[in-house]
Amino acid sequence: MNIVYIEHYAGTPALGMEFRPYYLAREWVRAGHRVHMLAASYSHVRARQPAIGNEPVDETVDGIGYRWYPTSAYQGNGLGRVRNIWQFLSQVWRDSRRIVRDIKPDVVIASSTYPMDIWVARRLARRARAKLVFEVHDLWPLSPIELSGMSPKHPFARLCFKAESDAYRDADVVVSMLPVVHAYMASRGLDLAKLAIVPNGISPDDWAAKPQPLREDVAGTLATARAVGETVVGYAGSMGEPNALDTLLDAAALLRDDPLGRKLRFVLVGDGHLRAHLQERVRKEGLANVTLLAPIPKLQVPALLAQVDIAYIGWQRVPIYRFGIAPNKLMDYMMAGRAVLHSVEAGNDPVAEAGCGVTVAPQDPRAVAQGLLRMMQLAPTARAVMGERGREYVLARHTYPVLAKRFLDALKIERPAA
Repeated sequence: MNIVYIEHYAGTPALGMEFRPYYLAREWVRAGHRVHMLAASYSHVRARQPAIGNEPVDETVDGIGYRWYPTSAYQGNGLGRVRNIWQFLSQVWRDSRRIVRDIKPDVVIASSTYPMDIWVARRLARRARAKLVFEVHDLWPLSPIELSGMSPKHPFARLCFKAESDAYRDADVVVSMLPVVHAYMASRGLDLAKLAIVPNGISPDDWAAKPQPLREDVAGTLATARAVGETVVGYAGSMGEPNALDTLLDAAALLRDDPLGRKLRFVLVGDGHLRAHLQERVRKEGLANVTLLAPIPKLQVPALLAQVDIAYIGWQRVPIYRFGIAPNKLMDYMMAGRAVLHSVEAGNDPVAEAGCGVTVAPQDPRAVAQGLLRMMQLAPTARAVMGERGREYVLARHTYPVLAKRFLDALKIERPAA
């Protein structure tokens, strides 16, 4: 089977996230399929960008055919990002005849965060007489409306609404990473018989291999914390508004004068548009118990998490999460066997479901601080038991071999015999 996977922000192990399309595609290649990833050359979520000029470049990564389309860099969610989206989609649109001729797709997947790629995917699928799949990361335009305050009457929101409606009407299959979307999607016109839930997960290969050694600054920070008897609260991931890291810094400020809280060391590893803001807060407020470090390669994450006592993940208090959450970093935390402090109010809570940590209210520094103190007071063996429950939960439900098969099963396409 030939699969065309349109994912504007697709990454690779060498470039950084998004990792989901790479891991699903790798499993499909291992199953005997051919996968062609169409992605933009610039993405704000990648640690590095592919080195290309002014023309599309083809590359093969672990058997997956990537085609990088040149797009402009941007910052934030303004006109620069809109221009970047337009550049990518218009190039794939113009390339559709060649794609159909050379690849002969059986399945076309529209999977960018925004929904407008459904129009390009539909064009390809119709020309190739292929199955059309719409994969939902976030509910756009509800996400920018509810998270960023965009008006529903904004032209970009109206464009997203139109694309979303077309996707639910025209796709043969809709795959959602979010688990509690049924009522919403039905209200937007989706026949729920076309819906499948395929959440995020982890790659067992990344965890079976010997972890890559940590970068020197990260290893040194953790070694110092251990030497002075600090309990490490770790965060690994994007430093953006949805991650509620200001709340974690607020909690760190509350705890620096607490007799027990003084033993905490907050280690935040990653990058994002709020990193400079967070660093400035640490400096201005004298948060000596907080260390911010640059992002590390994906294959170093297991080594980092192995030295974390409590893993933190937080969210904003916004209505959009009533449809559920599917965070990549939480899967990593659970696979690493870490006890998790989860600051959230959502339609689902994997931490509570797995019994692998403590859940507290979102955007509430005192609740986060109290949750951390509560977890500190647990014996290390009790936190280890929590962590092992999380690991077992992920292995049973959230590995990419399992998820890739579930995705194909949703297409009702038989996998080739081994």
